[in-house]
Amino acid sequence: MKLHHVELWLPDLASARPRWEWLFGELGWALHQSWPGGVSWRGADGAYVVLEESPDLRREVAYDRTRAGLNHLAVAVPGRSAVDRIAAAGPTHGWSLMFADRHPHAGGPDTYAAYLEDADGFELEIVATDRAAAG
Repeated sequence: MKLHHVELWLPDLASARPRWEWLFGELGWALHQSWPGGVSWRGADGAYVVLEESPDLRREVAYDRTRAGLNHLAVAVPGRSAVDRIAAAGPTHGWSLMFADRHPHAGGPDTYAAYLEDADGFELEIVATDRAAAG
């Protein structure tokens, strides 16, 4: 079984798109689709992420990753240098480093990752998948 796609509904696509566009570019994902209310990027494995400002979005309740539902997305990168590069540049592109006191091992001693959060509260985990990440 393989992940096909994930769709995130955003309260303001116009303000969110630049930070996600930068991030997916850094991950090497390609623009997949674009329409007035949404956009998507596809990874090398074929899975894609859709960002949409749906007219059906219930705006009376803000997104909260600590409530039931999606907590975060995690994506793999080929090494520690990619994690470090994205974590270092993230703040200038609208992403804040979470768990800075435990970075890059906030996921445990055998994990090398950056946990980033955007202004809408969405969390993205960037995980190094090289064998050197385990030490």
